[in-house]
Amino acid sequence: MDAERKALYDELDRLNAAALEAGGPAGARRQHERGKLTARERIEALLDPGSFRELDRFVVHRCNDFGMADKRVAGDGVVTGYGRVDGRLVYLFAQDFTVFGGTLSGAYAKKICKVMDLAMKNGAPVLGLNDSGGARIQEGVESLGGYADIFLRNTLASGVVPQLSAILGPCAGGAVYSPAITDFLVMAKGTSFMFVTGPDVIKAVTHEEVTQEALGGASAHTAVSGVAHFATENELGALALMRTLLGYMPQNNLEEAPRRPTEDDPAREIAALDELVPTHPNKPYDMNCRSTDVPRRTCGRASWCRSRH
Repeated sequence: MDAERKALYDELDRLNAAALEAGGPAGARRQHERGKLTARERIEALLDPGSFRELDRFVVHRCNDFGMADKRVAGDGVVTGYGRVDGRLVYLFAQDFTVFGGTLSGAYAKKICKVMDLAMKNGAPVLGLNDSGGARIQEGVESLGGYADIFLRNTLASGVVPQLSAILGPCAGGAVYSPAITDFLVMAKGTSFMFVTGPDVIKAVTHEEVTQEALGGASAHTAVSGVAHFATENELGALALMRTLLGYMPQNNLEEAPRRPTEDDPAREIAALDELVPTHPNKPYDMNCRSTDVPRRTCGRASWCRSRH
């Protein structure tokens, strides 16, 4: 091998190592100390072993202001690509909190838009693993424009391919608008938070003190706001649940959902369903009632209601 070619291979090896290291050992250690996985560890846990193929590994941001010209990291804070879940094709992105806090730049947004476009073109689900502080303020309007491009693709993909999101860290602002409009949203208890703006801003503006958990934790969004659909005990549980959910879904709007053998008789009768909706049309009821202090006369559920009325 001549010296010129060897130099090129050495440079490629250096770029690959830098991209895989991302925020470095210190960043990975901080993630683990917070009970969180790194972006690549999440992908490894979510997909079938050895199936992941990365796209745009060497992309970097184009911002030269505020000293950002000297702060370029290969991949720019998001890992994108495609792989398999139970042998079925999926496209995904995993935000990397160890790089600029996972904040979104113009280049970062283009990486996400690319996998969403490919998912729609090839008729496969889109999976988003979110761990981001929102827009990268150094890029200003370009970052906000990147979110607009992502939101557009969320709407175009709606009803065409399944869109699943997991909140796996403290996500704020634009980082939660897109997940909130996808088909299913999963959160991990204790480490996942989603809010328009964080507790510090709430305190500065309204002088009200509120915790991250109360403002945007898994319990708040699954039991109060309804923005999230599922809460799991940890990140691995959230990723396993995403795999399970995909098993019930078709690849796209032109395919049938997967069929598997079952011992559950589809013709079996469930007597409790006869009492699900009150017979009297004027009687109020709450389909999602979980409260322990709702008066029995206002609850539409019958004796099988899980609440202790």
